[in-house]
Amino acid sequence: MSGIIIITREIRRLFLLFLIFCGCFLQGNLGKIILFPKETSTDHVILKPTVERPLKQLTVCLRSYTDLSRDHSLFSIATPTMDNAFLIFPQPPKSCGVYINQEVISFNVDPEVAAWKQTCVAWDSETGLLQLWINGKRYPRRVTTSRSPIGPQMSVILGQEQDSFGGRFDAKQSFVGELCDINMWDYVLPPETITQYFHSSHNINGNFIGWNNELYSSKGNAKVLKDEFCSLYPV
Repeated sequence: MSGIIIITREIRRLFLLFLIFCGCFLQGNLGKIILFPKETSTDHVILKPTVERPLKQLTVCLRSYTDLSRDHSLFSIATPTMDNAFLIFPQPPKSCGVYINQEVISFNVDPEVAAWKQTCVAWDSETGLLQLWINGKRYPRRVTTSRSPIGPQMSVILGQEQDSFGGRFDAKQSFVGELCDINMWDYVLPPETITQYFHSSHNINGNFIGWNNELYSSKGNAKVLKDEFCSLYPV
């Protein structure tokens, strides 16, 4: 009988340890999502780079979920002299514009659907090479005429397109929906890393702007929500 009691206690102890482990795992991997609930000229999120220096190269990756059928801003960088120093600007259903130092490059992309979408943009000022990746697919590369670095002083905004440094938003260009896994690097990510990001971004964090660093502030009705769905992505 004593042997059975010992075994029962051991099973109970292991079960409790399992519950504690699962609880810690879920808590540590609980994701967050930024919700932009409606069309406005006020709702936005300000991202804060970890350092302030000119960007000669960059990669920006993020995930978005929206049913918008109009033009909208996903990620906007303005400097004191350029409102569109860098901008990811989808134009549903079959186009996406990327701005570099006021120059716009338009990509023909697959039709928009109401599903989570991963977008990555990479640019090198030395060569002007511009890359757009959507859901793990790289579209034909382009070359910008601009060779000037971006910054060092910059305003980084989610959910709105800046017509001046940090402001002058237009509701008709605002983002409505959900964003998550927003990361930025001051170099061009290799294709294999972008592919890895598409399949699982949980262990990837930008060195210039990192989703896990929580260096941001929300304005208006933009809400940062705890949500596991983004961490359970990909598509």
